[in-house]
Amino acid sequence: MSLLRAERLGKRFGGLQAVDDVDLSVEAGEIVGVIGPNGAGKTTFFSLLAGSIAPSTGRVLLDGVPLRCPPAFRAVRAGIVRTHQIVRPFHGLTVLENALVAAHNGRGARGNERQRALEALTLVGLADRKDQMPDSLTLAGRKKLELARALATDPRVLLLDEVIAGVNPSEALEMTDLIRRVRDARGLALLIIEHVMPALMSLSQRVVVLDAGKKIAEGLPAQVARDPEVIAAYLGRNAAAHAPLQAAP
Repeated sequence: MSLLRAERLGKRFGGLQAVDDVDLSVEAGEIVGVIGPNGAGKTTFFSLLAGSIAPSTGRVLLDGVPLRCPPAFRAVRAGIVRTHQIVRPFHGLTVLENALVAAHNGRGARGNERQRALEALTLVGLADRKDQMPDSLTLAGRKKLELARALATDPRVLLLDEVIAGVNPSEALEMTDLIRRVRDARGLALLIIEHVMPALMSLSQRVVVLDAGKKIAEGLPAQVARDPEVIAAYLGRNAAAHAPLQAAP
């Protein structure tokens, strides 16, 4: 049985079908990339998985048990946690206090919140910055703090929304290595939305492609990068050169 499963998941906003009949399964320890052109429905799909919004059709299951969300805290306490494209730490709290807030609202045992917060900060490399304020961190540092806050909730499934985009190339390599370490250390199931294609393709064991809310492809990164329908979704069907999407060697 898959750890996380979406069955015929759909979301309609008035006349807009943002997510349309999408199936997905993810196993513990697996990294799955979610890609698609702008407006494909990726963030809405994540919001459905994270319990932030209710589906119009279909359902989300964790260990075979349907999730009853929103509100999103039910998903967090069940073990599904997401990060956000735009990081918004609590600017009036220290780095450690930011992680503590998350730990207090996670699924772990009560009384161990400080330990979980410190372990999360250590894993992402921010333990030595724990008494500083978030504004003292670089963008890459704030993205690490966003990841640490998610880890402090003791998740089983982690949804990462563009944690690499916006940082410089050396920081992108560091973030890529960090995501692998997180998977290896915690045995999590990870889904990743990312526009830095080489990073996503090198991280993902499997890639799912959305376009106009529908799943149009799923498979190994190299296969998906050469799929004509995927190339058309990104470049247009009249593109002169059907080069594969850029992937890391």
